[in-house]
Amino acid sequence: MIGMGNGACPVDINFEPETFKPGDLVSYRVPEEFGDTPFVGKIVTVEPDVIVLTHYGDDFAGAHTMIATRSARPVVTVDQLD
Repeated sequence: MIGMGNGACPVDINFEPETFKPGDLVSYRVPEEFGDTPFVGKIVTVEPDVIVLTHYGDDFAGAHTMIATRSARPVVTVDQLD
């Protein structure tokens, strides 16, 4: 990230779907609404074809969850944002 001093990203993002586990941080996208803009999410559960995540920082009980593709840069559909 620009302006972070040494250029290092302040979070450790997992881009390997085969190693996803609850608690991992991922870079997800919502292409319908935000194009290729990246967001950081925290995985809640991992299923064979999808993951369930929360937006990074929403770590409180009852946080809104979203279903995303299980891919290197998971995709969330706009209807999951509600």
